Order: sequence, then structure tokens, then C-alpha cells
Amino acid sequence: MATILLVFLLVSVLTPTLTRLIGLRVFYVVAILPTVAFGYTLTQTSVVTVGGAVTQSLPWIPQLGISLSFRVDALAWLLALVVTGVGALVLIYCARYFDADEPSLGRFAALLLAFAGTMYGLVTADDILVMFMFWEITSVLSYLLIGHYTTKRESRGAALQALLVTTFGGLVMLIGVVMISVDAGTTSLAAIVAEPSGTPIAIWAVLLILVGALSKSALIPFHFWLPAAMAAPTPVSAYLHAAAMVKAGIYLTARFAPGYADSPGWLPVLVTIGIWTMLVGAWRSLRQHDIKLMLAYGTVSQLGFLMVVVGFGTRDAALAGAALLLAHALYKATLFLVVGIIDHRAGTRDWRKLSGIGRREPALAAIALIAVASMVGLPPLLGFVAKESVFTAFLEAGLAGDGWGWIALAGTALGSVLTVAYSAKFFWGAFGTRPVISDTPLHASRWDFALAPGILSVATVLLGPFVMLLDPMLAAYADTVPGGGDYHLALWHGFEPALLLSTIVVLLGLVIFAQRKRVARWQAAVPAWVDAGHGYGHTVRFIDRVAARTTHLAQRGGLPQYLSTILVVFVLALGAASFVNRTWPDAIVLWDYPGQVIIGLVMIIATVMAARVGQRMTAVLLAGVTGYGLVALFAFHGAPDLALTQALVESITLVVFVLVLRRLPSRIAEHNRPMHRRRRAIIGALVGIVMGTIAVISLGARQTQSIAAELPRLAVEEGHGNNIVNVMLVDIRAWDTMGEISVLIVVATGVASLLFVSGRSTEMPRLRESRKRREPKNRRRVVADPHASSAGHAVTRQSWLLGGRTQSAENRSIIIEVLVRLLFHPAIIVSIYLLFAGHNLPGGGFAGGLLAGLALVARYLAGGRYELGEAAPIDPGKILGLGVVLAVGTAVGSLFVTGIPLESAYFEADLPVLGHLSFGTSSIFDIGVYLVVIGLVLDILRSLGSEIDRQSELDEPGDDGEDHSTVPPIGNASSDAGDALGFDASSEWTPAEAPAPGTGPDTAPITQPAGESRNAPEGDPR
Repeated sequence: MATILLVFLLVSVLTPTLTRLIGLRVFYVVAILPTVAFGYTLTQTSVVTVGGAVTQSLPWIPQLGISLSFRVDALAWLLALVVTGVGALVLIYCARYFDADEPSLGRFAALLLAFAGTMYGLVTADDILVMFMFWEITSVLSYLLIGHYTTKRESRGAALQALLVTTFGGLVMLIGVVMISVDAGTTSLAAIVAEPSGTPIAIWAVLLILVGALSKSALIPFHFWLPAAMAAPTPVSAYLHAAAMVKAGIYLTARFAPGYADSPGWLPVLVTIGIWTMLVGAWRSLRQHDIKLMLAYGTVSQLGFLMVVVGFGTRDAALAGAALLLAHALYKATLFLVVGIIDHRAGTRDWRKLSGIGRREPALAAIALIAVASMVGLPPLLGFVAKESVFTAFLEAGLAGDGWGWIALAGTALGSVLTVAYSAKFFWGAFGTRPVISDTPLHASRWDFALAPGILSVATVLLGPFVMLLDPMLAAYADTVPGGGDYHLALWHGFEPALLLSTIVVLLGLVIFAQRKRVARWQAAVPAWVDAGHGYGHTVRFIDRVAARTTHLAQRGGLPQYLSTILVVFVLALGAASFVNRTWPDAIVLWDYPGQVIIGLVMIIATVMAARVGQRMTAVLLAGVTGYGLVALFAFHGAPDLALTQALVESITLVVFVLVLRRLPSRIAEHNRPMHRRRRAIIGALVGIVMGTIAVISLGARQTQSIAAELPRLAVEEGHGNNIVNVMLVDIRAWDTMGEISVLIVVATGVASLLFVSGRSTEMPRLRESRKRREPKNRRRVVADPHASSAGHAVTRQSWLLGGRTQSAENRSIIIEVLVRLLFHPAIIVSIYLLFAGHNLPGGGFAGGLLAGLALVARYLAGGRYELGEAAPIDPGKILGLGVVLAVGTAVGSLFVTGIPLESAYFEADLPVLGHLSFGTSSIFDIGVYLVVIGLVLDILRSLGSEIDRQSELDEPGDDGEDHSTVPPIGNASSDAGDALGFDASSEWTPAEAPAPGTGPDTAPITQPAGESRNAPEGDPR
């Protein structure tokens, strides 16, 4: 089962790529996977029939008792067949439903397949926390599928509404899941249900879990999201909202019923809400003109029906509920698919505009008629068998003295009357012939368009007469529910009260259909405000207004006010907690050595001066002093790793500040004088005092022995390294590191999104010559520099950086170019050394990546954005992505090797010259960290550096839309002259985005030496 889920994940990831290769045929390919899962589930029938279960368990978080455990018993078997079987047919249906030019087709196919896998995981998961994980993933995937048409406001709104409602129920359910697992002392669903607890905690936990079930299955008061979700493509409606996702709440209720149906509040809540939902959904269905909305409200009604049955808590009701669940999935998925065909061919779903379809499409009408008859409960279909068993179960419970049996019988019988009415109206509206309008024109379609609903309707027909073959499997689940009973599923039980009740229900329903105009007038008299959807809208608008007013009150006045609000809350919350603290250290050591005091004083003075100076650059440098002060403290305390990393981080931070400050006035508060300086000073002082107090408290708060004494042993024995810090980062606490690099990626993406406002280019700006084919000889050449010419005679000097020549003379320094050229490659080599040496010596992937990033910073500062393009002509996103793939791949790979994510494996050998070699998978993880850091630095340089440079050039006075940077011309040279970097200096060159020489506003005119020629540059290609 775990393998099936992994294959679902992998195929879903590959589906978009596969779609680009084979187009719509991808649906046939991916449908193979749920078909295989369907067949695998059928192989478990023999075990399920005798009341057994197929189990599988992989340890995941043993400290919390959480494992990837899966269990297929009779109930899970039934739901797994529905999820995989209907899922495979819906995927096949998609190949005819969509056109080849459908937007985001690969994304849709991947999401639908991933949803099928997630639902399979949900119904087979035995660990309640793992089940909840799948539960929430279905909410996210349904949000993405409902909002498939991203350009339509209706789709986006419906997707968000479904996500908010189901996520709200999921959060409430999470509380119940945690409570019941703690109370039971296990996370196994089978164990929790087999040994139910009668404690108040368990009772409340079950009721909270039911809130999640009600919201997921769209019962009142959460029912309104399901009709709105009909904005999704029809395959989504047929699968998610008829056969799969909305069944999750029904499944969860059925799963807990054997152990908790007798708990206080269970039966009144489910019967009351279920009947109310059944009646409201059916009543609203009769009002609809859109046949898809008619089915949507009918689904709401049927879900209420199902909830009453599976939650009733008797053996016979459980058997009837299982049969009804299967019947509903078959007939409702069929009808949704039929509606999709009608919409696709007729171009409308409004029954007032449909006429003559049944006469011209008899096969499609027959398929729909079978499904409608099953929904109504006509023999010999599976729906009839299920409804007969429901009425019998309630009738026997009532006769046995259970008052809720009579209530359930009366409510579901009345709801079934309305079900017959809207079912008849649906078939009449979709396939009837109306004399007042002409026949609806239909587009041609392939015969196999109706294949999927046809197979479902055949299953509905066959399972009715042969339901006795299905009875042992469903009875295996029903027998786990206490309450007695010996009912068995069969097409014919003779003349019994349930048959009479079914006959009366059908006749009354047809009478209501015949009086549909009068019923419509009654419905029109109902006030429009009687709608839960309006309540949702009012609630959301109220929350928006409260949020806006709160934001206006607490966050106005710009960034200083925002920070003040955050810091005041910090002082009040943590200050109050510190005030009531009673745990203080026994002694306070003011300093370990006199140098600490000096370093601390320097940091304090720099901090105060940074707050008082008026120059931005000066303030940044003073803030940097505090960072380098930490470097000194770490170094003197014997923490070279921390000192090295802090020094590199501080250096890059200073560069980033400098890059940002280029676009800001040189002086702080140049246009607006600072206000409330005294208040801000008080807040800052209080923050420092509270933070210092927390640090002191934390030193005295330890109650157990520190694990630090074990770290040297763990580092050597478990992590195979002598550097405790690096082993902690990439092995012992690798999950934390994975979270940190994820934050780095978010930071890079956020910074880039703020700067690349008009679309992000995937190519770095580069010099044209660097892309030309280079000769293998004469790599060291000398070029004539016109800036050093005298009286028309070229004076040669070496050009050390390609991008340096794109800089104006006043911004160019040959000393810096030489230093950068000489130090860049050694810095990269040292960074690689730090990467691989970090497991035993100071260094590691983070420090190595920072050093490589600093080398790129130096290239940019010396030669500008063209030099950055030459130094790293690759999209930073690819570097970030490769780093994440390596890090995550290490976690996933170890899951299959050892069963524990991020558990390292090591290769050790004694090699000639190299000696003893030990290489672990943690090193691969560290390489991923190294690449992520480089990608982050490169992305920030490209955003805050290269992109701001480009925007600045476009903002120059007199700009005509072209890139007007200053580019010195290159003089002629002899055949054996050339650039030190190895391209032909005799050829004419132009940067990919370089302007004409001497045209920039800040550039002095350049006199072209005699005999030299130059091509005009091309404009900015972006």
C-alpha cells in the first residue's frame, strides 16, 4: 500500500512532462495506475470476507508513536474500490471531455491523479494522524481542482470557499484527533475503535471529529460550499463531489460508529443534522434550472441520507449504509458524467434551453435513466436494494422501542419523496422534448465519450440482482457494529413494510413532480435570506472589516509604526511571563574574561551610534560592527564554526544593505523628520531589557541534565564526524536545516518578486563575445584600451574582467579588477574545501556556500551585472532547485533504505594516497545546502544588483526605452593580441544589453580613435 502511494506521487510529478509529450492521451496512461490499485484491492477480497484485514506499517516518528501504517478491512476495501475504480473511469472520461488546447492540462491531470492517491491513502491509513494528513491534503487538492479555471472569478471564489470551510472543519477535527489519541494512548484507528473510551475527553474528542466529517461531507451548516464547487470541470464534480472527497466524512463516521455510536450526543447530532440536510438539499434541488446544480443539491441531500444511516449505530443500519454508499457513488458519478456530455455537446446546462436530446441520443438517455432509477430506488437496481435495507433497519429499530428509529424512518422517507421528485425533474429537464422550443443542436462526439458512465450504469444494473455476492464483504464491516440484527442484502425479501413504504415514496414523489409549477410558487415564497451561503458571505465580510480596522489601528504610520506594534506586543507578552517567573539562576557570571567586556562595550557603542547617526551608510557600517563583535565573541569562546559563519553572513548582509541603499537618499529622514523619538527609545530599551531577562531566565530554567555532554560521542559514533556543529546541522538535526533552506528559498523568491515587476528574465545579461566560439590558442591576449590612449597611439594594458569594460572610467578600478581576478578562483576552491572538510573541521555547506557567494559578490562589485552574468551564466532558480532536490532526495532515499527519513548511510574504505575515506549521505545533504546558499546569493545579486542597475539605466533622463549604460570602446589589436580571458579582440563586440558609447547622461563623451569602427548596440532584449 505504501508502494502504491509512492507510485501515485511519482507519476503525478511526472504527469505534466508526460502531457507535453503525448497530449490528451496522458489520461489513458495515468488511468492505468488507479486501475492497478483497483485490481490489487480486489485481491484482498478473500481476507476481507472473513473479517480479516491486510496491514502494513513503516516506522515514521517512533517518539510520538506515529507510523506509516495502513489497514484494509471491509470498510477500507469498499472505499478503496470506489476511489480507484471511479477514479480510473473519470480519468479515461477526461481524455474526451477536454480539448487539446485546454490550459494547464498537465497540471490538472497531475492534480486529479494525486487526489486519487491521496484518497486511497485516507481510506487505508490506520494511524489517525497520518489519516488526518491525507484528510488535509484532499482539501488542498480540491481547492486547486475546483479553481482549475483560474481566469474565472467564480472558480477562484468557489475554490477558496471550499478550502476555508473544509479547513475550518479540519482544524476542529485536529483538536479531536489529538485528544482521542492521547486519551487512548495510541494513534491506531483500529485500536481506538476496538477499545472505546467513555471518558469525557473521548466524548468531546469524537464530537469535534464529527465537525470535520460534517464539513467535509457538506452537511448543514457547511453544505453551501458543495453547490458552489460546481464551477469546477465536470470530471472534478463527478469524482470529488460524488464519489470521493465528500465520502470522506461518511467514511470517518462509519469508521468510528462501531466504537462510539453509543456515546452521548452522537445519535441526536447525526440524525438531526442528516435529516435536515436531506430535506434542505432536496428542496433546493427542485428550484434549480442548471441540471448540474440540481445534481449538486441532490448530492447534498444524499450525503445527509448517508450520514443518518451510517451513524445510526446498529448492525443492520451499518450494512444498509455500506450498500447505499456504493450505490450512491455509482449513480451520482454516472449522472455528473452524463451532464458533462450534455454540456459539452449542447453548450448549455439550463434545462429550459434543452429539448429533444433523449430522442436523438437514446444510449445516453438510457444510461442516465438507469442511474436516475437507482437513485429513486426502483428494482432491480442496487439503489433499490440499498433503500429497502435502510427502511427495514429503521423500522426494526423503531419496533424495538428506539424512538430515534421512527424519527430516522420518517425523515428519510420524506427526503426520499423529494428525491424522487427532483430525480424525475432532472431526467425530464435533460432529455425531455419541449414543444415550445426547437431541438437543441448538438456537437458531434466520439462514441467512447459515454464509455465511463456506461460502465458505471452497467455496474449499477448487475449489482442489484447479484447483490448477494457483495453481501459477505459488506456484512464483515456491519458485524463490527453492536446492536444485533441478521439482515442480509437481497433483491427480493418478499412483500414487507419496506417495500410498501418504497412504493408510497415513489408515488408521492411523482405527484410532486407533476405539481412542479405549484411547488415552484411555494418555493418562490421563501425569503432569499434563508440561505447558509449568505451567512458565509456576511461572516467573511465581517472578518475582513474587523481585520481592516485592526490593521488600520495597529499598523499605520509606516514601517516604524509596524515595528513598534510588534515590539510592544513582544514586551507585554514576554514581559508579563518574565514577571511571574520563579526560576532564576543561582549565580550570574558577568564575564568570562576581560576581553568580553571590551567587545561588549564596542558593540553597545556601535548600536547607540547606529541609532543616532544621520547617514544611512554610516548606520549600516555601525550595525555591522555589532555583527563582527559576535564573530569575536564566538571565536574567543572556541566556536570557530559559528565565528566563520557569522563573519560570512555579516559580510553578505552589508553588501545587501549597500545594494539596497543605492536607491535611497544618503541621509536618514531626509524628507520627513523622525517623530516620537523618545517613545521609540523607550520601546527599544524595554525590548533589550526583556530580551536580556529572558536570556537570564533561560540559563536557570534547566531542570534535567543537558544532552551537550553526549554530543561529542554522538557526532563521532552516529555522525562519523568530529565537527559537532556540522554533524548537528546535516545529521542529528537535519530536519531543522531542511526547514531553514526552505526559508532561504522563500526569501530569494520574495526578493525577486519585489524587483522583477514586469516579468522575470531567465537569462543573465552577458557580453556577446563570451558566447562566441573561442579558439584553443592565444588565450592570453592584450587589447588596446582607448581610455589609456595618447595622441591616437594605443597604450596596451591587460583587461582582467570581461564586464569591467562595461563600466564608466570613473567607476572602474584596475586594482580591484586584479584582486578579484586573482582571488575569485581560490575563493571557490576554498569554499569547496569548507564544504567537504566541514564534517571534521570548521566549515560545512552553509559556510562554503557563503564564501562562494562572497566571491560572486566581488565579481559583481568589480565588473557590474555583465560580469555577474559571465561569472554565473545560469538561472539562480535552477541552482536553488538542484539544492532542494539533493536535500529532499537524501531524506526520501533514506526512507526506502532504512525506513527513517534523513538517516545517514556511510561508505568507508582505505584508499591509496587518500588513506581512510568515509563518505556519507549527509555529505550529499550538505551539498544541497551549499547550492541553496549560492543560489540565494546569486538571486539576491541579480535582483538587488543587476535588476536595479537595469531599471536605473531605463530611468535615466532622455531615456528612449533602450539600455544606456556606458561602454568603453575596444581598439584594434594585432592578430596575436587578445583578452586575458581568451576571446578574439579583433572582432567587434557588443554587450547583449549594452548601449551606444558615450550616450549615458553621467558619461563624458568618448573620442573614437582613428581607424577604429564599432557596431551600434542592440536594445534591451527584455
